[in-house]
Amino acid sequence: MRALQEQAIGLAMGTEMGRQVAVVLYGVAMVAIIVGVDVAFFRNHFWERLAVNIGIVLVFAAFYVSFLSRP
Repeated sequence: MRALQEQAIGLAMGTEMGRQVAVVLYGVAMVAIIVGVDVAFFRNHFWERLAVNIGIVLVFAAFYVSFLSRP
């Protein structure tokens, strides 16, 4: 019985760590997309770049809430 409990705790910790890795990778992907779009399209256009960056963050936030947030 004790071994089963320890295994369940280990699985729960493994899924939590996997979730943290997924969130970190999600954040890195968001930063990479923002920087890539800034450099490629909006280098000298401050207000347009700011608006697009806010839009990208809102899209990523919507996907995070929809798919990665806890049930």
